[in-house]
Amino acid sequence: MLDTNVLVSLYVFADSRFAPLRARIESGEWQAVTNDACIGEFRRVLGYPEFALSDERQQDALAAYSAAVTRIAGVAPAPTAALPRCSDRDDQKFLELARDAAADWLITADKALLRLARRDRLHGLFRILTPEAALTES
Repeated sequence: MLDTNVLVSLYVFADSRFAPLRARIESGEWQAVTNDACIGEFRRVLGYPEFALSDERQQDALAAYSAAVTRIAGVAPAPTAALPRCSDRDDQKFLELARDAAADWLITADKALLRLARRDRLHGLFRILTPEAALTES
């Protein structure tokens, strides 16, 4: 699963460093998942004034991502699958989605989420990786 920072790099800026990541997702080689909360955040971020994206460009980015991702409904987590608290409360939803979807990886460029990767508290649930690390893992 991908956090919003990565989505912006892939679907707004078309960061060439991560083109293989987008290609693997869009080809179906890798399955990316999302939910309503994460899609909602991406939609909000696309509207940020600093990006100056037209409505059409926002819709194109959202449509391209939506076509490549599997949207899941909320899944009740196993009671033993406790998660650490992210220092950025807005990022907790990404940890929850990765856990609830039984994702192998949470791919992020977010510093608060990456700090959690250095701890062993997620052992057995999923790994938190940068886009670069995810590409070298495959």
